[in-house]
Amino acid sequence: MTNRQIKISRIQHVGIPVRDLNVSSDFYKSLGFEQVMKSSFTHEGAEGKVLMMKSGEVVIEIYQLPVALNKRTAGSIDHIAFDVAGIDEVFQNLKNEGFLILEDAPRFLPFWKNGCKFFNILGPDGERLEFNQIL
Repeated sequence: MTNRQIKISRIQHVGIPVRDLNVSSDFYKSLGFEQVMKSSFTHEGAEGKVLMMKSGEVVIEIYQLPVALNKRTAGSIDHIAFDVAGIDEVFQNLKNEGFLILEDAPRFLPFWKNGCKFFNILGPDGERLEFNQIL
C-alpha cells in the first residue's frame, strides 16, 4: 500500500490547546457543542486534561497541558486528526515511504470507550497531521 491508498474517512477532530479547560468548555457549549468524552493524559510526566466536544459532525479536542509544561500557544490550532483503519499498517507504510513521523510507534490513549491509537506526521510547513484509530 502506498500513501495514496490510505483511506481517510473524515477529519476526526481538530486539537486546540487552551489555558483553562472549564472556561473553554463553557464557551464551546454556548456555541452548541456538547461534551462527548473527558479524560486525562500524561505529558512529560505530568497530568493534562482533555475534552472532546461535538456539534453535528464537527468534533474539537480542547486540552489543557500541565501548567509548567504548557509550551504551545493557547488558542492556536495544534493538529488535524484523520480517522483511519489499520493504524499499525498505516504507520508502517508512511514510515517506509519516508514521511517524518513524530512517534516511534502508534501510541495508545485512554480516550473514548476502548481507547485510541494515534501517531503524527509533519507536513511541509511543520503542520501536524494526526492519524487516529478509535478502538
